[in-house]
Formats: sequence, structure tokens, C-alpha cells
Amino acid sequence: MSERRLYLDVAAGEIRGVVTLDGRPERLLIARDADEPVQALGARLVARVRAVDRANALAFLDLGVGPDGVLNIAPEMHAQLGGPLTEGRAVEVEVRSEARRDKGASLRLLGPAEGSPRLLAPAPALQERLRGYASAAEIRTGPIARSVADGAQEEALQTIFPLPGGGTLAVEPTRALTAVDVDLGSRPGAEAKRAARAANLAALGVAARVLRLKGLGGLVVIDLVGRGHDAPALTAAARAAFGPDSPGVALGSIGRFGTLELTVPRRSRPVLDVLTDDGGRLSVLSEALALTRALEREAVADGGGRFEATAAPEVAVAAAPAVALLTARLGARLSVRGEPGCARGVVSIARI
Repeated sequence: MSERRLYLDVAAGEIRGVVTLDGRPERLLIARDADEPVQALGARLVARVRAVDRANALAFLDLGVGPDGVLNIAPEMHAQLGGPLTEGRAVEVEVRSEARRDKGASLRLLGPAEGSPRLLAPAPALQERLRGYASAAEIRTGPIARSVADGAQEEALQTIFPLPGGGTLAVEPTRALTAVDVDLGSRPGAEAKRAARAANLAALGVAARVLRLKGLGGLVVIDLVGRGHDAPALTAAARAAFGPDSPGVALGSIGRFGTLELTVPRRSRPVLDVLTDDGGRLSVLSEALALTRALEREAVADGGGRFEATAAPEVAVAAAPAVALLTARLGARLSVRGEPGCARGVVSIARI
């Protein structure tokens, strides 16, 4: 029977929650002080209709901060609002899927409203969301949670994942879909067929876990290894593996070219969108928060020492608010300095 454990890492400027499944990270939740509350999953707010695209049954709503949200227009909305959905109208909505790098948040209509765009009720706190994944589990904090969160973050940034029993799985998101490739390598004769079946069955469980860890959803195409697949067994395995993502999971049949297509609901912002910039490298803020955690680690290990972190100027500027929070808690013995010419990703911490 599978076991899920919960971890909560509270750091200066950021809170990270991790769900592990049988010892491997399954979900990584990240909340940063710099996040916009109106864009968070479950937030309830007043929004104003900026544009209506009736040909595609979509409305684009001004949320007050950040990118416009998207509302799917349904026939029953006329009665719900007591009139048509028109440009300039104020409505009450809830964020049902967070914004991604290339698309705005998906919204659910709650009813008519008045006034300017504003937050009415914040999203559930990260700890509350974390608890929802394993309500009976203890939430572990402290150094163990920091270690687990660091490991989950590192794994979420990876592309290739090992399969139990041999083989690998590659997960690569694109604008249109997420591609999952199962690779077994070369095996001889009958052994290859048995190994392919085992690898495909294992890959479905790993793929489901990794997609949840990365926060990926939408259309997923899994390129299975081998030929002559056992469709009933693979479909049953996929249904079980993606069960925690329901409701909303839809499985297709295995195609003639050995691919399994499915759709998985999008809810949270993809983890890569949180951690990386448009070029795919760690963002300045992610580097700054990692610097702050490293500075905290040194300060806790040496309770009387004074420490200074040196980093690229933009990283030092981004780290300043979190370092200020650290000094308020640990004393005025921590500082960060930007070094002109210092490359991104290079950080040094010295006792001064």
C-alpha cells in the first residue's frame, strides 16, 4: 500500500510544501512573498470584463494585477448574471487554474459584482492545501523538511528519470502538450518483449508522479516502448496511476504508433514557471532565495558568527528582502553584497 508523507519548509521569503509517495517527491507547492494573491488557486475576486470573444466562447477579465484571466462562456451565464456578459461588466470569479507562462488564469464565474477589480477572499494557505493531500499524515518541519524540499526542487528541474527495473523516462513540456518518452535500450529477443511490458507498466506510475511533481497538466502523450502492447493492462495501470488527479482525467486508447494520450486537469502553476525564467535557467528570485537559505544554514550552524554572501548584483538585490527577514530573526549578523562581474549562479559565503 502506498504511503504519503507531508513536509513543510518555512524559509525567509518562501514556503515550500512537499508530498512524498513511497519516499519519492510527488508534489511540490511553492508560495513566495512576491506572489500576487489575486492569481493564486482558489482566490475569490471581483474582475472586470476586458474583452469578449464570442466566436470562441471566451471572455478575458482584468484581475487588477498580472495577466488577464480567461473565462469560458456558457449559455447559463446569462441567467446567472441577470443579463449578458459584456465588456466593462464587473463579475465575481474564482481562480480554478493558475496562470502559466504563456496563458492567463482560468476562472469560474460566481455571479455579478460591482466596483473595481479587487481581492475578496484569499486562496487557501499552502499548509491547508498540503494537508488536503494526506489529511491523516503528520506535517514534518525543520531540517528534514528543508532537505526534502531541496531534493524535490532539484528533481522537479530534471528531464530524465530512472525506471525501476531499468530504462528511463523523459518528460518534456511544449506549448501544445507534454511529451513523455519511455526508453529501455537494446534487449535481445523474448527478453525485450517482457522487459518492454514491465517498463511500460512502471513508466505509467513514474510519469504520473513526475507530472504531479512538475505541476504539469493538459494534453499528455506517452510514447510507449516496444510493439504489440497489452492495451487492457496498460489502460488499467494508467487509470490507477493518474487516479489522484481525478476528477478530470480522460484516457484515450493506445494508438497504432504506440502512444497513449490522456488529459490531466491543470490547477497549479507549473513548477518550472515558478523556478525558472523564460530561457529555462533558474530565475534571479530562485537564485536569491537559494542564497538566503544557504546564508541561514551557515548562521544556524555558527550561532555567534557574522556572515556575508557575495553574488551577482541582481541576485543580491533580489535577496535583500529575504535577508532582512533573516536578520530580524537571527540578529544583525548577516548581509549580502553584489559583486560587479560576478556570474549568475556563483555565490560565496564568508565569515566576517
